[in-house]
Amino acid sequence: MSTLAFIGCGNMGSAILSGLLDATRSEPQTAKITHFNISTKSAASASNLRTTYSADASRLTITHGANVRAMQEADIIMLACKPFLAQDILSQPGVAGALLGKFVISIMAGKSAAEISELIYAGSGSGVAEDKKPVIVTAMPNVAARLRQSMTIVEENAALSAERAEILQWIFGQIGRVKYVAPEMVDAGSMVSGAAMALVSLAVDGILDGAVMEGFRRGEALEVSAQVLEGLAGLLREGVHPAVLRESISSPRGCTIQGLYALEKNGVRGAYAEALVRGTKHLRGEKE
Repeated sequence: MSTLAFIGCGNMGSAILSGLLDATRSEPQTAKITHFNISTKSAASASNLRTTYSADASRLTITHGANVRAMQEADIIMLACKPFLAQDILSQPGVAGALLGKFVISIMAGKSAAEISELIYAGSGSGVAEDKKPVIVTAMPNVAARLRQSMTIVEENAALSAERAEILQWIFGQIGRVKYVAPEMVDAGSMVSGAAMALVSLAVDGILDGAVMEGFRRGEALEVSAQVLEGLAGLLREGVHPAVLRESISSPRGCTIQGLYALEKNGVRGAYAEALVRGTKHLRGEKE
């Protein structure tokens, strides 16, 4: 049984925490993670989390500004802070020592395991034996973790022991599905898994607007659209190709082909492709 520390617990961190607590609430004593240490940046955030998770207070230690202590008292550390805060947090006195031999999981988009290690040691890691340094894995879940419906992209790492690989799979398996990819595919995978939810939501908004323009109530249109997306997900999961699906729905002179023509005429497919490419380049630090 292990303790998991969250360094930062904003939208994504709290979504994961909620999913893990929900998944293990009925039999917490049999879970691989039995306690959670949460360190936030502000006292207000810590207070809000205590209120939100009051029902699970016995399984949580929530503090603010206590990153090093949270790391020291945990077996596994999840870096769930904003990427731009990584340098400030990981260069704090005591962090390098607190992470010696620990298992570190980063959900910071755009930060590779090598970059995180460099931030921890700030160029002074030559004096630390490799087998004493933390094992770092990057992963990118999405906010559906709160509902245990995440699709988490996890970096393949041959250095993981069987025990750590098992607990990594357990953590993200509790909040949805897991897909392992090569390190060079993590950024693209992060866009497909995480950011794509926001991109698709823009299409949903457009559909809702059109439905309202034609007399539908927005709430009813949202209810219908949510079920349509669930059905689409099921068909895609069964292996139905998107092009085959579109063709099967498009009748001659029908309304579907008219709608598809409007989207293609306005370059929607290309816009989505460009959005994925631009986002991935941003994560890689590539300039336009």
